[in-house]
Amino acid sequence: MQGDPARRIAITGMGAISPLGVGAGALWQGLREGRSAIGPLQHPDAGRLRVKVAAQVPGSFDPAANIDERTLPMLDRTSEFALHAAREAVTQSGLDFRQGQLGLRTAVIVGTGVGGETTQDEQSRRLYGENSNRAHPLTIVRLMTNASASQISIAWGLRGPTFAVASACASANHAIIQAAQMIRWGLADVAITGGTEACLTYGALRAWEAMRVLADDTCRPFSANRRGLVLGEGAGIFVLESMEHAQARGATILAELAGSGMTADATDIVMPSADGAAAAMGQALADAGLNPADVDYINAHGTGTQANDVTETRAIRLAFGAHADRLAVSSTKSMHGHALGASGALELVAVIGALRDGVVPPTANLDQVDPACDLDYVPNVAREMPVRAVLSNSFAFGGLNAVLALKRAP
Repeated sequence: MQGDPARRIAITGMGAISPLGVGAGALWQGLREGRSAIGPLQHPDAGRLRVKVAAQVPGSFDPAANIDERTLPMLDRTSEFALHAAREAVTQSGLDFRQGQLGLRTAVIVGTGVGGETTQDEQSRRLYGENSNRAHPLTIVRLMTNASASQISIAWGLRGPTFAVASACASANHAIIQAAQMIRWGLADVAITGGTEACLTYGALRAWEAMRVLADDTCRPFSANRRGLVLGEGAGIFVLESMEHAQARGATILAELAGSGMTADATDIVMPSADGAAAAMGQALADAGLNPADVDYINAHGTGTQANDVTETRAIRLAFGAHADRLAVSSTKSMHGHALGASGALELVAVIGALRDGVVPPTANLDQVDPACDLDYVPNVAREMPVRAVLSNSFAFGGLNAVLALKRAP
């Protein structure tokens, strides 16, 4: 198949594991209810940590469900999340990869910020804390960054391009964009893509404490009394197809991934740039053939830090001009936490829900107006409204920006 940059991309399956529960339905229901999954940190070393809150996948998640017992010992928690979410997405899509050459024509591209961090932390504790002379023999296959993508490929016998994307908090959106480009350019007809993260380890939490950007109570994006971000975990995985492939087989199309934008600030490793973020949003609009006035909702990066929220507000105004005042904007990280490389994938579930149900999820915990954050952030309660087109923003340390543009299913 020859490449065609105008080829349209359909989303035909989605799955998720999140702090709001097992399944994409549980995540979307919690978001539209404005229910926050942020709570006291449950960790064996909680007493040694200053951070006291996190958004954690509930104990009802069973890693052994739907994963072959021979595969389970080879999986880090990151891959457990990804495989469960992928199974939900593939089941919803109705695809049978054993038919014809579909397995060869399916790509797998999964984003993660840190990869097998749980395995890394456990083995470091074993080697340095317990003075063990050897690591677990499956350490490498668990912690390697591409493990989740490779395990999905193996589970369904998918032989198309398969790899990982690691760009901190933009990883999921970058992976989804790469998957869509694979289809556009004829390198695949179908792609399984998204993001996964399980980063709530002692070492990672200590490192985030040292940055002094973690909230000590909850996440309040865009609120004047915001105190920082709250770490989360989970996975969101999606099935993408060319529109003609999906329509030819009579698939249910959840939404159209209409365009994307990617930029680098090239200024500072941690301080965000309004210009870089605005440029990525502008690229996404142009790629999707959208005018600013066509967009009704933006799912913001919205971490709850002082710098990010003000900068993102400025960036939205730069990209949308006068229409910025008519946009609904919300940060769902106020409910599912900041899952780093998986954040964009969890937020894509929210975006698809908004398009399908005509409901914009709220920004929870927004209780004080910040004059520097002067957009309509849909405070605390979801809003029913027509939603024709949306943007979903992911901005990462390193100055990396990745924006998705989606439209309602045709």
